[in-house]
Amino acid sequence: MISRDVIIVGGGAAGFFAAINLAERRPDLKISILERGNAVLTKVKISGGGRCNVTHAEFIPKPLTENYPRGQKELLGPFHQFMTGDTIAWFEKRGVALKIEDDGRMFPESDSSQTIIDCFLDEAEKNGVDILLNHSVKTIHKDDDQFSIETSKCVFKAHFVIVATGSNPKIWEVLKQLGHTVVPPVPSLFTFNCADKRIKDIPGVVVPQVHVQVLRTDLETEGPLLITHWGFSAPAILKLSAFGALDLAKLDYKFEVAINFLNQSYEKVIEGLKDQKQQLAKKLVCKWTSFDIPKRLWEKLVLASEIDETGRWADLNRIQLDNLTKQLTQAVFHIDGKSTFKEEFVTAGGVDLRDVNFKTFESKCCKNLFLAGEVLNIDAVTGGFNFQNAWTGAFIAAQNIGA
Repeated sequence: MISRDVIIVGGGAAGFFAAINLAERRPDLKISILERGNAVLTKVKISGGGRCNVTHAEFIPKPLTENYPRGQKELLGPFHQFMTGDTIAWFEKRGVALKIEDDGRMFPESDSSQTIIDCFLDEAEKNGVDILLNHSVKTIHKDDDQFSIETSKCVFKAHFVIVATGSNPKIWEVLKQLGHTVVPPVPSLFTFNCADKRIKDIPGVVVPQVHVQVLRTDLETEGPLLITHWGFSAPAILKLSAFGALDLAKLDYKFEVAINFLNQSYEKVIEGLKDQKQQLAKKLVCKWTSFDIPKRLWEKLVLASEIDETGRWADLNRIQLDNLTKQLTQAVFHIDGKSTFKEEFVTAGGVDLRDVNFKTFESKCCKNLFLAGEVLNIDAVTGGFNFQNAWTGAFIAAQNIGA
């Protein structure tokens, strides 16, 4: 039996952030991080393509919450306690400068996730935090004012427990035994699989601003679109996958989307095509357009409109103009499945948010048990928002334990 003041279950971003903040606030406490694997911070390592997308340059709480399909209402108060500016200051105080990219994502200036990992490991060592590997938690019991935490190696006693494991089905089962309700998980951040001939052989094509709608649902969004070897990706798709996680799971990831590649109305586009018919009369339709659309995609959409490769603008008839306008503004694609976004796997699901006091991140079901990060039914769109949720929850939990 090993006694500790605080046990933190999970050696990831939220776990380390909680441990370091608590140890700095209360150096008298004995704090241990229990990691089930043989390495810590593995998700930090691969995040952001190995660069670690630490947070996002949104500095007002309300707009920041709008990036969370689940947790939007609950995070508003916590973000008034600790959010983006605080995250930046926290890392800068420890020698890690962050930079803002054009799309608002924030990374360490080193462009390496190892910088974040080294920072956490150094701060944990400096503050006397124990890091225990290969300790898979089997059970957590509460007896009066103490917890008993059984792992694959031994049993710990502790006055406080912070669970920061991320999406972990085994831990969710443990938390159910403590009275929590767990919302079944479904994938939340994924790309769309599509084998349509209109996008075949043109991977890498990016359309800067499209409108995408999932037909027969209320799901729609705007943003950049990337055509890949397997279908569609980039922010427009990833945002749809996050906000539509539950609906798309019910559809078994088989549905149709309508894409407006120009993000303009049918009427405006057909008028533009009629103007081009006059102005580009002798030019080949496949090769010439005044619309801002990638050339390879334009050629595919022209052919799909029943316009021959040798067709000239002057020869287009009313039906072909209508077909081309529809391909540009309301092209329908059948989606057949999903793919994980890079190596990052995010889920919708976890501990029901009604079970948590978001002023402290303490469980309402079990006193002195705190929950932070994606173990809760909170998830976000891509761009550093999931990490910001982790930092915020972990910081507030540490502040309240150390009060």
